[in-house]
Amino acid sequence: MPGFVALIPARLASTRLPGKPLADLAGVPMVVRVARQAAASGADRVVVCADDASVQTACTQHAVESILTDPNHPTGTDRLSEAAQKLGLEPSSVVVNVQADEPLIEPAAVRAVAELLQARPDCDIATAAHSLTSRREMFDPNIVKVVTSADGLALLFSRAPIPWSRQHFAPLAGAIADRGDTEAWPQDLPALRHVGLYAYRTRFLQHYRKLEPAPIELAESLEQLRALWHGSRIAVLRMQAPLPPGVDTPEDLARVRALLASDFAQKVPGKLPG
Repeated sequence: MPGFVALIPARLASTRLPGKPLADLAGVPMVVRVARQAAASGADRVVVCADDASVQTACTQHAVESILTDPNHPTGTDRLSEAAQKLGLEPSSVVVNVQADEPLIEPAAVRAVAELLQARPDCDIATAAHSLTSRREMFDPNIVKVVTSADGLALLFSRAPIPWSRQHFAPLAGAIADRGDTEAWPQDLPALRHVGLYAYRTRFLQHYRKLEPAPIELAESLEQLRALWHGSRIAVLRMQAPLPPGVDTPEDLARVRALLASDFAQKVPGKLPG
């Protein structure tokens, strides 16, 4: 397989969890743990794209390559675009965007999205999703859903419950969000939960920076909709199971700390000693 580069956009400011990239996880900053998982994927190079010198300092202390990027980028994709340019990556290089708040990310998943993009020259982006069977998740606007075509291309991403089951959901209307997980769930509904893991070619990252934000992107606050709006194709990897949990809130951080302190830590693929 041709090589690929893993880039980790790390933004120090976070509304729900300030200083998130530097949060301590068993003596190691979160962003460093993410970099170690990414390195275990077989990536040719792993680089943290920091927006603050403190993140870069932490990376240097743990022998993780990093660069400093503009703190004012509106999206992580814009940050990657700057980083790819600074690193001098070839236009055809495949870059995997690994989120800085995924310290338990599975290396196999990082590699799989890179391989998917390499196998789909007709696509600008590859991403991932897994089956969604929970009514609570289906109606949770914080969980992004994706609908795909027969050949595995993304048709739409949304925070809304898509695809909408007219038969099972419409009669319940607003009351459905308060019902139990097993009620009114159509077993044959092709619902997918999007996983925020992306692969791009460097040439597309440079193109993305020039695209105007799309109305649907602004409405949903989902930057991948900009690519769809402007005609890009996005290949979707169908995963068999959800990825380990990421960190968005203090509660998430406590949960991941507990997992790392438990037997689960020994089962995290690619986990390196702290």
